[in-house]
Amino acid sequence: MEDKVLNLSRLKGKIIAIDGPAGSGKSTTAKALAARLGYQYLDTGAMYRALTWFALQREIAPSDGAKLTALASSLAIEFKTESKINHVYINGQEVTDEIRTPEVTQHVSEVAAHKGVRKAMVEKQAELGKDGSIVAEGRDTTTVVFPHADLKVYLDASVAERAQRRLLDLARMGVSTTLEEQEADITRRDSFDSGREHSPLTRAKDAVVVDTTQLTIEDQIERIIELLKTYA
Repeated sequence: MEDKVLNLSRLKGKIIAIDGPAGSGKSTTAKALAARLGYQYLDTGAMYRALTWFALQREIAPSDGAKLTALASSLAIEFKTESKINHVYINGQEVTDEIRTPEVTQHVSEVAAHKGVRKAMVEKQAELGKDGSIVAEGRDTTTVVFPHADLKVYLDASVAERAQRRLLDLARMGVSTTLEEQEADITRRDSFDSGREHSPLTRAKDAVVVDTTQLTIEDQIERIIELLKTYA
């Protein structure tokens, strides 16, 4: 993949918001796209994962909206890119790998569904992106966090493809699972994320849908850059 940063001066200060279901390629694509454009990368999903991990460590139940909301308001979550890797810190502690475990994945949708949690996180996310020149991705970045983004993209892919990607990611982490288990988990998360009362996963009316099932990461980046040149 090309590492060269594009010289697109007329695109400085733009906000690119990317939504989509689990495994659609959001994180990998958004991170690489931000590097290509010289933009900041904001992984909103990692913020909810960090909160979930922190809560589980303190034996706070994923159903306890009041405690989770208070926790979300008080936590300091930071991102630092080092050697092309997006490191996640919570209250100064790096949790990059810890927030990707199956336990966190199992509970993050429930944690993220609480109204107070989402309100606290959206405020933090909006603050991080207030100066523009940012690629933000998640499940409500185009509809709630950055409703006036210069470009809105909805990435999607088949359940089978998304499960296969998740299987490979977990294998690299040394986690043993099966394709069937991942398909079931992704289907469950899709249902939960789309059906939750507060900030559900939806396609913004003005978002451009990009099906990534047959696309490489490089294909996805090039597609979004062309959209940015056209729409922003």
